[in-house]
Amino acid sequence: MTDRYTVISADCHAGADLLDYKPYLAKKHHDDFDAWAATYVNPYEDLLADTADRNWNSRRRLRELEADGIVAEVVFPNTIPPFFPKASLMAQPPSRADFEQRWAGLQAHNRWLADFCADAPGRRAGVAQILLNDVDAAVAEIRRTREAGLTGGIMLPGAPPGSPVPELHSRAYDPIWAVCAELDVPVNHHGGSASPPLGDEPAARAVFMVETTWFSHRALWHLIFGGAFRRHPGLKLVLTEQGSGWIPGVLDMLDYYHGRLVAASARAATAESKFGAGLAESMGKGPSEVWRDNCFVGASFMRPHEVPLRERIGLDKIMWGSDYPHDEGTTPYSREGLRIAYAGLPRDEVAAMVGGNAARVYGFDLTLLDGLAAVHGPSVEEIARPLEKVPEGATSPAFAPGGSVRVW
Repeated sequence: MTDRYTVISADCHAGADLLDYKPYLAKKHHDDFDAWAATYVNPYEDLLADTADRNWNSRRRLRELEADGIVAEVVFPNTIPPFFPKASLMAQPPSRADFEQRWAGLQAHNRWLADFCADAPGRRAGVAQILLNDVDAAVAEIRRTREAGLTGGIMLPGAPPGSPVPELHSRAYDPIWAVCAELDVPVNHHGGSASPPLGDEPAARAVFMVETTWFSHRALWHLIFGGAFRRHPGLKLVLTEQGSGWIPGVLDMLDYYHGRLVAASARAATAESKFGAGLAESMGKGPSEVWRDNCFVGASFMRPHEVPLRERIGLDKIMWGSDYPHDEGTTPYSREGLRIAYAGLPRDEVAAMVGGNAARVYGFDLTLLDGLAAVHGPSVEEIARPLEKVPEGATSPAFAPGGSVRVW
């Protein structure tokens, strides 16, 4: 028998075709949904192409992922949920006037996703969506979706500066952290979900690309300095599709500020002492310790220049992802994407990063998946061979020449 890796993509995306969300909405929203859908113009070319059904066609999806060497996936949202102007991942937090309909739309997506995951038992960990405007409603939805079989945890929305919800360091969100810790529900924060609106000029689009991962990283230091992990030591935070090479440097920076501010708070009154007042008591452990005990990274299409940092990031923290079905993902060249990153590494390290860590974080049954991988998984021998030529037609940044570790 060929020795193969069990590959779990920790970053995939799915959603229903627009009109197919209607049966998952409460009936009181049906008329408004019909009116909204009749005039909605989808702004995304990939959701209008003949490949759009990769988001909801279960058989096609399984077939393409298996051909790509992947036997299971963590499923983030992608298509347009009811009453949203754009994909929920990129939408700003709703206003008070928009909240009821937007919340109904996300709940419809969550119900659809539970059925979609049930269509491939043990192979899809669906990520439930919440909003931060109503914490009690979010807590109830977390409990409901966990009972409904969504094992991918929740997607934590961003709280961009100027938005109508408190910043993520606020204790207002403690009930959310508490229920996630209680139910062992991972809190996922996906890249692109926390940027403020910048406009649509060429410069604004470029600035978005430069800044978007930084805004997503903010969840890490907000929850650390806000003491969420001290109050809820079982809480798990996963930062997905934000790169991974930034992590060691940012942890060094956070440790520096933590030590500096705590030390200043213990001295006589100075200009800096007020910034650290109460910090040691509210935080508990330092930032690097929190990362070690509570945090993980969905390292989508990990690039070669990030791999040498894997021990500083934590070999038990890294979860590779293909980003299917996005153009920037590695499909249908995920085997090559794994080779360009991981060729020459010890087998146990590769096995952890491509599947073992995700199985542990999201609760996948490796006994089930190992059997599927014996048929569909890439061989250990294949991944060990360095990639000499990038496949023609590959569009993922995984294959981009050069590259360096980002500051953020």
